[in-house]
Amino acid sequence: MATQIKFGTSGWRAIVADDFTVANVKRAMTGIARYVASTGTADPKLVVGRDPRYMGETFVEIAATILENHGVTPLVISEPAPTPAIAWEVIRQKTDGAINFTASHNPAEYNGIKFSTPDGAPALPEFTKQIEAAIVKADEDGGAVPQGVKKAKRKTIEVRSPYLARIKELVDFKAIRDHKLKVAFDPMWGASRGYSNVVLRDQGIECAVVHDTRDVLFGGHAPEPDGELLDDLRHEMKETGARIGIACDGDADRFGIVDEDGTYISPNYVIALLFDYLVETRGWRNGVAKSVATTNLINAVAEHHKIQLYETPVGFKYIGELIKQDKIAIGGEESAGLTIRYHVPEKDGVLAGLLLCEMVAKRGKSLGIQVKELFAKVGAYYPQRQNFRLTEEAKTKFTTKLGTNPTEFAGRKVSQIVRTDGLKLVLDDGSWVCYRVSGTEPVVRAYTEARSQEGLAKLSAAAKQWATK
Repeated sequence: MATQIKFGTSGWRAIVADDFTVANVKRAMTGIARYVASTGTADPKLVVGRDPRYMGETFVEIAATILENHGVTPLVISEPAPTPAIAWEVIRQKTDGAINFTASHNPAEYNGIKFSTPDGAPALPEFTKQIEAAIVKADEDGGAVPQGVKKAKRKTIEVRSPYLARIKELVDFKAIRDHKLKVAFDPMWGASRGYSNVVLRDQGIECAVVHDTRDVLFGGHAPEPDGELLDDLRHEMKETGARIGIACDGDADRFGIVDEDGTYISPNYVIALLFDYLVETRGWRNGVAKSVATTNLINAVAEHHKIQLYETPVGFKYIGELIKQDKIAIGGEESAGLTIRYHVPEKDGVLAGLLLCEMVAKRGKSLGIQVKELFAKVGAYYPQRQNFRLTEEAKTKFTTKLGTNPTEFAGRKVSQIVRTDGLKLVLDDGSWVCYRVSGTEPVVRAYTEARSQEGLAKLSAAAKQWATK
């Protein structure tokens, strides 16, 4: 029986040579090609890109051939490209969307397919369900190309120049240059190689780089810019005197930030700081969005500035919708994804790092000091995320538990139950815990936040016990 191809929060991901096979890629691409061809566009076009993973070139070739045969013109990016650069090209060229072969921050044994709609945003469930149905239909009829379809012809495109031109419009590089800020950059062997460092150097800004080669194994670990994986970046900062370290994950839609003293700055704090900074420097007051699992520090900043807050399910596509409608100045998720007004409705790790450089330069203060000052202004918040790998039996039992309505948690009364995504329990002291089953990995995630570090330690321990007992 053929594997069921399901699109989660960030597309379809699977292990190469297990479920992510040539045969299954052909099935997925046939469904996507049929879906795009059925939308009624006179001359349908799709951008086709990839990150630097193993067999990426092969999968792009398969996709281009299937699209051509179905009358959809593939605009093929010849080199690995960041997800946000692909999104910008969709908008710039007014295509019918994009296919991106990437597993983002997942380990090297994974690959995946992200499908973006004509607005450059990650496809919403209403679209991915149609694609899944088209895949099933193609399986049933053998995947033959419908009669009378005129074959299209692929084109090769370059996305770095137009994307970096857009970045130059969004970031104040003069402020970074005038401050003589030294930067260190870690692309983690991924798709952002030749992007952040190149645009900084082109603007006369000193930028040191680590991991600036292709490695399909990503150094032997997941290309995820979490604190424990950024020691080489810290070392480079120390060697070069860099005041800030910026990093991107495998497809450059997520960011990692290291302060001048080597401290990893939580994405929760990065989003809150940038929100406050954009209000201060751009005067944008149209709104802010965050996922249900992201820090309430953003709520406090929104209340301080009297700006509307939107809380979404996990999945950047929901924040992307608010960007498209110009309802928000910035939107972000605790998993290190953000974008801003007038930009792509997709996570952009390149932009995030460069905006942090601008903020440090203009404010003339380390990120650690800026976090303390924000706490002094709106109150302290201490968030944490834990991942628990459960057996299928335990996972089934836990999923049932998510449907319950606890009245007490960690010795405190539950004041509110939120089911925007998973189960979020808000306690009577304002602390909270949120559980959700990952849509892309075999794990259960527990998000906790308290108003003190001591309170966080107690709440996190209770969160683990509730998830695993």
